[in-house]
Amino acid sequence: MGNVRMRHPNRNTAKGEQEEQTAQQKSQNTYKPGVVIQAEPLPATLDRNGFKDLAQYRADPCITLYIPTHRSGMEVNERQDAILFKQLLQQVQQQLVQKGLSADKIGSLLKPGFDLYHDEIFWRSQQRGLGVFIADNYFKYIQLPFEVGQQCYINHSFHTSALLPLLNSKEQFYLLVLSKHKATLYEADTFGMHKVEVEGMPDGMSDVIHFEEKDDQQLFRTGGSGAGHGANYHGMGSGTPDDKANISMYLDEVEETIWKEVLSTKHIPLMLAAVDYIIPIFKKRTKYKHIVEETLTGNYEHESIPVLYEKAREKMQPHFKQHQQQVLERYANNSTNGNTSSIPADVIPACYYSQADVLFVEKGAQLWGTFNEQDNQLTLHNTEQQGDECLVNAAAAKAVETGAEVFILNKEEMPANSALAAIMRY
Repeated sequence: MGNVRMRHPNRNTAKGEQEEQTAQQKSQNTYKPGVVIQAEPLPATLDRNGFKDLAQYRADPCITLYIPTHRSGMEVNERQDAILFKQLLQQVQQQLVQKGLSADKIGSLLKPGFDLYHDEIFWRSQQRGLGVFIADNYFKYIQLPFEVGQQCYINHSFHTSALLPLLNSKEQFYLLVLSKHKATLYEADTFGMHKVEVEGMPDGMSDVIHFEEKDDQQLFRTGGSGAGHGANYHGMGSGTPDDKANISMYLDEVEETIWKEVLSTKHIPLMLAAVDYIIPIFKKRTKYKHIVEETLTGNYEHESIPVLYEKAREKMQPHFKQHQQQVLERYANNSTNGNTSSIPADVIPACYYSQADVLFVEKGAQLWGTFNEQDNQLTLHNTEQQGDECLVNAAAAKAVETGAEVFILNKEEMPANSALAAIMRY
């Protein structure tokens, strides 16, 4: 791609206050010899405000490192993640020397990183990815629940687009695992799953049927959803109910407990996991309107959380892909009326000037150049040149800042053969 210079018709002229804030921030970032900085974690649940704070940070240099990490296994035992991190620090060291930074300044910048390299507890407590952000008197990291590619980026701002999955994930769902002996509710999202403690949850079918063995503790409620107001599941009269009736009473109690303690105020998809005959019985009794058709059929009473999560998330993928597919169809439907673009020279300024409503970004893509927001001047280069930044990263950060929805897609999923594509607000 050759050099491109352009001026955007929607120029934002209200820059004075922003420039003053940037100047103040740069003055605060001045190198302070002798100041000892320690590595600080960023919130694992990074929100839009936290993302914007990181994306808007300016210093020279700003250093961003990403590495894939491991929770367990040979990689942890042999400190492979820590060794890779050290190698990236050494790579940064060499690049900073080439940029003409003094040995003292380089040492001050990277010392918290080398200290982190020696922290055995830290490297045994990783997730699937690690992001590190370094500047003068600034060293922060975030442990990521998803895998990232190895990356080293030195510029006047941080590389933040790899963090966008933390903001954009809508893959939240419940999983209810049912058996005669146990009922367990889990809450899951894109990155993992955990058990939800539900107060009063019956401890299996025997907990409901054998009330008299519980020392008069009211571990269940009368008047459940399946038996009519005021009914007592344990006043069965003469005779013993059959197994199906027992299961029905038990599932009534599970449903009533979960509804009261958790689900009555929720609108999150719920998946069921149970043997085939239990699922329709529970579906018939539940008041919850957001049970998905996908199920895990079988006995999952003793299954581990990681295995359960992977199976459930795989089943839920078609459900969660619906929104992304709808937005891609919206792009296709608007591609002939001028409300979309896949030309970087159009898309990048649109992200800066709040014109982009939806931004699609090719995962791992880079476009090098500069964009002068005040003068509306864009320059793109085939390769990185002095003073350039990754404009894919910059455009994505600006899109988040201006309220656009951002999708990070694999190359084959992109709506056009381009690193960037957008649906415009106007």
